[in-house]
Amino acid sequence: MTSEILISPEPQALIDTALALIVERILTAVGERQSCAIALSGGSTPQPLYAALAGADLPWQQIHIFWGDERYVPAEHPDSNYGMAKQVWLDLVPIPPANIHPMPTDLTEPQLAAAEYERQITTYFVPATGAIPVFDIILLGIGDDGHTASLFPHTAALTVVDRLVTIGDKDGQPRITFTFPLINQARSVIFLISGTSKQAALAEIFAPMGDLAAYPARGVRPQGELLWLLDAAAGEQLGSGT
Repeated sequence: MTSEILISPEPQALIDTALALIVERILTAVGERQSCAIALSGGSTPQPLYAALAGADLPWQQIHIFWGDERYVPAEHPDSNYGMAKQVWLDLVPIPPANIHPMPTDLTEPQLAAAEYERQITTYFVPATGAIPVFDIILLGIGDDGHTASLFPHTAALTVVDRLVTIGDKDGQPRITFTFPLINQARSVIFLISGTSKQAALAEIFAPMGDLAAYPARGVRPQGELLWLLDAAAGEQLGSGT
C-alpha cells in the first residue's frame, strides 16, 4: 500500500483535485483493462464532485458504477446515495443503464439485498475461485465519528471477513455496505473529506496506536494506493506527505 495526504486550500480546490485524479485513474483503467469499475460514496461532500464528473469527457461505455454503501431506502428517497448520484451525474451523461449497479434496496430484507449485491459484484468481476474482486476506484468519506462506508464504530460489520457485502447498523437502522476485505482489495481508494468537524476523527484515524473499533476508517488499507484528499479545514492538524 502507498498512502498520501493531499490538502487543498478550500472546498472547490478539493473538488478540482479529486476530479483530476479520478479522471486520470478512469482513463488509466480503461487503457490498461478496457473498463473501469468505480464504487461511489454518499453524503454531501462528493455531490459537487459528481456534478463535475458530469461535465467530463469520459469513455462512458466502459465505465461501471457501483456503490460502497447505501441507506435502506427507495431510490427516489432524498437520502438515497444512488438517487443523489443519478440526479447530479448519471442522468446527465451517456452511460449505458446496464453499466449502473445500484444496491437493491427494494428487497424485503436487508440481508437479502446484501447477498444479492455480492452476487452482482461477483458476476461482474468473475473472479477466480476464492479471489476477491478488485475495484479500480473506491471513493470513501468519513463521518465525525470516524466511520466510513456504513462501517460504524463498535458494530458487527467491522469484523465480517467472509463476505464482500454486509449489513451496517446506524443507530438501529440497517444499511448495506462493502466490507473491509472488498474495500482493501482495490487498486485505488480515495477519501474525500471536508470541514473542521472531521479534525478530531482524523487525528484518531492517523494516531500510531489508535482503535479501529472506535474509528473504523483506520481499517482501510488497500493493496493499491490510498489517497486522503482533504480541504484545509479538515486537514489543519495534518501535514501532506506519504
